Amino acid sequence: MTTPSAARLLVAGSLAVTAALVLTSCGSSDSGSGSGSGSGGPASSSDSGTHTVATAMGDIEVPVAPERVVVLDTAELDSALTLGVKPVGATHTGTESGFLSYLPEDRVEGIEDVGEMMTPNLEAVAALKPDLILTSKIRHGAAYGELSKIAPTVMTENTGYPWKENFQVHADALGKVPAAEKVVAGYDAHVAEVTEALGGKEKAASTEVNVVRFVEGADIRVYGRQNYIGTILADVGLGRPAIVDKAEDGFSYDVSPEKIDQADADVVLHSTYGDAEKSKEKQTLGSGLWRNMAAVRSGRVFPVDDELWIQGIGYTAADRILDELRADLTK
Repeated sequence: MTTPSAARLLVAGSLAVTAALVLTSCGSSDSGSGSGSGSGGPASSSDSGTHTVATAMGDIEVPVAPERVVVLDTAELDSALTLGVKPVGATHTGTESGFLSYLPEDRVEGIEDVGEMMTPNLEAVAALKPDLILTSKIRHGAAYGELSKIAPTVMTENTGYPWKENFQVHADALGKVPAAEKVVAGYDAHVAEVTEALGGKEKAASTEVNVVRFVEGADIRVYGRQNYIGTILADVGLGRPAIVDKAEDGFSYDVSPEKIDQADADVVLHSTYGDAEKSKEKQTLGSGLWRNMAAVRSGRVFPVDDELWIQGIGYTAADRILDELRADLTK
């Protein structure tokens, strides 16, 4: 990777403060409501070829049809690609594959990697001469001053839970509001199809589903309602066990391997972030507590891809998740 520039060094310390919170959560700050990041109405055009977008940092002017977009997080990358915009640059997460693996190779081919998500290389960003930068305040608020000197920077307040509202902000900034309306309508229709395939609303509501995430360097997370995947389960109308209401700020309720039986439900979906041993996945899945859970005994436990189910945070990821939910829960 390119040696960090002076500009990057100026902001690295500030970014590191936020990184401690978000690096192992990939959206764990999604407990925020996203207020201020999705409240703007339709963009208003001006004679100068720009329009106003309401952002977490206030109203800013962006090009009506930006052509060189840089995105600094996974949700923004999903939004851009969903709307038919290929960014000229994007950050990567801590994955071996670079950009998240659920994204088709032909859609990310040619996108310049501008560094790790929490510490983007600002010199590399500037070198791409972007006319728009998309990110969030929770990720890169400390670098807003530097980023806005490079290009108009649209920040939502948060990431994860308010993903639908954030998508509308991204669409507004990209000049893709009509396309976004079609995406949302398609998602709603897909949700309805999956709910019907699961036996209808009443049957779906009677099926309690838990999402468990093994995280390297942290406790095991039982996901609550106030996060990306929680909203998709709610859209389908699936039930959730009582333990999810213990989730801190609605995000997750963390347990040790010795208490994994608290995560039992009719269906358990589990993913892993990081090394299987360091995340306690191998230890937990081999334990008697895990094997004696009702979901395990009934064969209703399904491993899922962490990059897709937890890190993607967008409509392209959501459509894939809906397909997998339907396949797993109708077996």
